[in-house]
Amino acid sequence: MYNDEGPDLFIGIDPGKAGGIAATTGVLSLASKCPETIADMAIFLDSLTDMGQRPFAVIEKVHSMPKQGVVSTFTFGKGYGSWLGILSALKIPYIEVTPQSWMKHYGTMPKIKKERKHHLKHLAQQRYPELPVTLYTSDAILLAHYAVNNYRVL
Repeated sequence: MYNDEGPDLFIGIDPGKAGGIAATTGVLSLASKCPETIADMAIFLDSLTDMGQRPFAVIEKVHSMPKQGVVSTFTFGKGYGSWLGILSALKIPYIEVTPQSWMKHYGTMPKIKKERKHHLKHLAQQRYPELPVTLYTSDAILLAHYAVNNYRVL
């Protein structure tokens, strides 16, 4: 990935339509709802690499869910694939992490989705109180934080 020095900019991507993107150097730099177009996604990620830092991304590994509609599954997959393509085109090293894997890092989670989402938002607010955390950005913030804790070279 990098020679003797590891990454110093950690990017978390929650690729869903209601997802977000966050970047941190250990102290959160920014968080945003996912851009709506592929061009805006590319511009956003490219602007992060212009900071002169060595980026590394963690993207939530997603798949279709039972009872999810055909159109929403296709749209979801298109967005996920777009993020992977943009990361590759910009030569940003990345890993895909299942929700179960990265959430395990933060302890026991509520079983009910709505409760879990609010719990994750609370965890992100605890770690980054200076940032306005939303349900759109909380998973991305925690993915970026997960990356700092698991992929920083000490």
